[in-house]
Amino acid sequence: QVQLVESRGGLVQAGGSLRLSCAASGLTFSNYDMGWCRQAPGKEREFVAAINWSGGNTVYADSVKGRFTISRDNAKNTLYLQMNSLKPEDTAVYYCAAGPRGESWYGPPYRYWGQGTQVTVSS
Repeated sequence: QVQLVESRGGLVQAGGSLRLSCAASGLTFSNYDMGWCRQAPGKEREFVAAINWSGGNTVYADSVKGRFTISRDNAKNTLYLQMNSLKPEDTAVYYCAAGPRGESWYGPPYRYWGQGTQVTVSS
């Protein structure tokens, strides 16, 4: 059974930083491209960042480019999202996702999803 478990998010002030992690199990992690998406209240889920199976290629939404960094550690079966210079508009539930290698390194669609973690940025 595939499981993607995000770390606890939290409340942070605008301008602050937060790192999310996503622990994967039940799959061969290096066979999957990975990504982060988010959903703000009243809005549709949107793409944030993606990384290919090796970590050699990354893609970011324009709204987070230069502030967020996606990375992965295949030895630990873990995906990360380092978020810096956070803004109130980054407030959302953040989801970790996995897609077949070679098919999802640029973003959705994804085959597996985590349960999500709340990130709240106060002004």
